[in-house]
Amino acid sequence: MTPHGAPARSAFGDRNFRWFFLARAITLVTGSMSSIALAFAVLQIDNHPVSLSLVLTAFTVANIVFVLFGGVVADRLPRALVIQACYVLDIVSIGTIAYLLFTATATIPVVVGLAAVNGASTAFVLPAMQGIIPQLTTPAHLQQANAMLSFVRSAVTIGGPVIAGILVTTVGPAWAMVVQVAGWVAAIPILAMVKLPPPAGDGRFSLFADLRIGWTEFWGRSWLVAVVLAFMIMNAIHVGAWGVVGPYIAKNDERLGIAGWGWVVSAEGAGVLLMTLLLMWFPLKRPLRMGMIGISLFALPLTMLGMHPVVVLVAIAAFLAGAGAEVFSTGWNVAMMENVPTDKLSRVSSYDMLGSFVVMPIGTLVYGWLITRADPAVVLVTSGILYALIAIGTAAVPSVWRMGRAEGSTAARAESTP
Repeated sequence: MTPHGAPARSAFGDRNFRWFFLARAITLVTGSMSSIALAFAVLQIDNHPVSLSLVLTAFTVANIVFVLFGGVVADRLPRALVIQACYVLDIVSIGTIAYLLFTATATIPVVVGLAAVNGASTAFVLPAMQGIIPQLTTPAHLQQANAMLSFVRSAVTIGGPVIAGILVTTVGPAWAMVVQVAGWVAAIPILAMVKLPPPAGDGRFSLFADLRIGWTEFWGRSWLVAVVLAFMIMNAIHVGAWGVVGPYIAKNDERLGIAGWGWVVSAEGAGVLLMTLLLMWFPLKRPLRMGMIGISLFALPLTMLGMHPVVVLVAIAAFLAGAGAEVFSTGWNVAMMENVPTDKLSRVSSYDMLGSFVVMPIGTLVYGWLITRADPAVVLVTSGILYALIAIGTAAVPSVWRMGRAEGSTAARAESTP
């Protein structure tokens, strides 16, 4: 049972959540192959880790540049409409990459530019999605709603990467991108069925005033600042070591291979899937403490990838890391949604994303350079140790360690936007 004694399926009692869940599920299913498809599309054009790091950096830099503006827009405009508009941009950017791959005219500079468009779109989507969930369901079902969405995400990532690995090695990565585009096309009219009240406020739009309000809300919470500062480094390690070094080793080390990398990523998704099932029924009484301990498990697959990149061993480590990552993901979302006013949640989330993402471009570039200059095994093992130390150290911060669940939080957060 949930903390309030309701069955796990109760979040589906709200019509708006059902429509949003359907749209999100479709995009998750169709996009489950996208990360592997993009990575190996780049390596197909130019088999060099620096090329892959440039594409990932372009995506992340665009995300960083626009994420604060995205938070303001998502708090001021209907969030479902913001998401729909961004899906149109995604259709154009990813669809163009697929076309260029089909016609054998793709180049790294063009893919870098299109990845930047996709990154800018994501800068608006993520704050909008973070802010919309408390509007779709009751406070009693926030953990359930987040766990249900994570369940779909993890379920599709179990099969998606495996299928992507097979597609890439047989017909090429462009077909996976076509499937993703089809998902966005289907999701747009479904999101039109989500009917929410207009955003709160007096109708005035002031970018700097809204950003200042968001900053005040962000900086006034020590637990939020501590976790974001930790992820500033942890995400840089993740995107560099896992996102750049991982595919490079998979392509060039026969002990792992492209198909094997697909199984590893799927195993990570399986770990997330198992944990989402548990979190639908068992509440996290200390969401941030357990979340930071859980996320520290990502050090396991990083270390194993460096020491002995055999499919079975890396997959087992990735499974454990996936379970731990879901504890953090659900705990973090619940903590944010229960402790930040709903009408400011997208702006606060945008500061969270800015801080968490800002060093990621450096991570992709540094790791792309590192593995051309140093032993990849040493790089990965060192990264795993550092990752674990940061995660456990953050869990020990008093405001993170002590945080519990906020009862009746939505009523307390019913504030009007200045």
